[in-house]
Amino acid sequence: MAIAPTVRPAHRSLRASRRGANHPTPTLLPSVPLQRDTESQAARSSRGCNESPSHLVGIARLAATSPLADAKRGAEYFLLPVRSILNRCDSEQVPFAWTINPYRGCEFGCHYCYARYTHEFMELDGAEFERKIFVKKDAGPIANRDLSRGEVFGEHIAIGTATDPYQPAEREFKVTRAILEQMALRKGLSVSITTKSDRVLDDLELLQRISKHSSLFVNLSVTTLRPRLARALEPRAPRPDLRLAAVRRLRDAGVMAGVFAMPVLPGLTDGEAELDALARASGEAGAQWFGVRAVFLMSSSLKHFLPFLEKRFPRLVRQYRECYGRGGYAPEPYRRELSERVQRLRQKYGLSALPVAKDWELPGKQLCLALGGAPEQESSGDVVSKYEGIPGGGECF
Repeated sequence: MAIAPTVRPAHRSLRASRRGANHPTPTLLPSVPLQRDTESQAARSSRGCNESPSHLVGIARLAATSPLADAKRGAEYFLLPVRSILNRCDSEQVPFAWTINPYRGCEFGCHYCYARYTHEFMELDGAEFERKIFVKKDAGPIANRDLSRGEVFGEHIAIGTATDPYQPAEREFKVTRAILEQMALRKGLSVSITTKSDRVLDDLELLQRISKHSSLFVNLSVTTLRPRLARALEPRAPRPDLRLAAVRRLRDAGVMAGVFAMPVLPGLTDGEAELDALARASGEAGAQWFGVRAVFLMSSSLKHFLPFLEKRFPRLVRQYRECYGRGGYAPEPYRRELSERVQRLRQKYGLSALPVAKDWELPGKQLCLALGGAPEQESSGDVVSKYEGIPGGGECF
């Protein structure tokens, strides 16, 4: 691939209309005592990736020396050399042992995205998450080597835990496809894909091939059915109806698929009628499960999300500061009530919380089925997202 000169494209505003939306049912947002906002204001300065890296180490040094591959749509794409495509995940917060993130950064630009902090490992500000996209080089050959080691068999591989594998960059770079091509050559894998994009259908034939010899399921993330609100929250992600249509296509093709209504945003997407409509639409699309979790806002995400709220939904700013000012999780009473509400909807529409056990079971190994998290989450019966519940550390990315 030819390396283009560094060109910073003109800013392109993708912000949706400021018109508000009616909420026919009350939010679950609780009233809690005011908590001091302890968010650090000492954010790292954003660095261009051609800056001298002499003071950097590890992934930050690799990022700083990555050549520019392309620049379009208001984003720059850098070729990032990596030692491995498969990343061992030692976090007790998640039920999978391995993760694959074909890219670092994501063009969809979801304002609530928890993974913004991963750019900080490269000495970049979290605000650059959707503007500087790092494309992992030689993904196919490296995946071939990683999968050939045999240590992944009997353990689950989650694709898309910190970046969307079918973001717009996949059209040009096809990193996700290169990895799936290697998986299609093997038997006995356990794999999940989480995405907001109907572009997953571009690899439908590959997914069918993988499903014949391995356990595979696809999670389509849908936060709301309202296209105007979705565009405001997730500026470059495909429309909600396109994601649900992808669920139907996957199911018709024999691929296991479900909906992750994640994250639920207090005061915006947690109304009973809102969740009911989403659960019903998911069932009608053929979804086999309906996973739900309240938004997780660690400091780097909160730093980005609060200014967004101030511009678009100022009435919610004070409550978000109260709820999230001292930690990334919504208050326990809120999560408990949300869990109870969603459980009723699953029963109403015949949806499970997760893929059924037999579809996860591989010879010689029974995988963990509960998407459980920290003790306080388990006590409320919350379902923790495969791509949203990994606080701290960079070992899973």
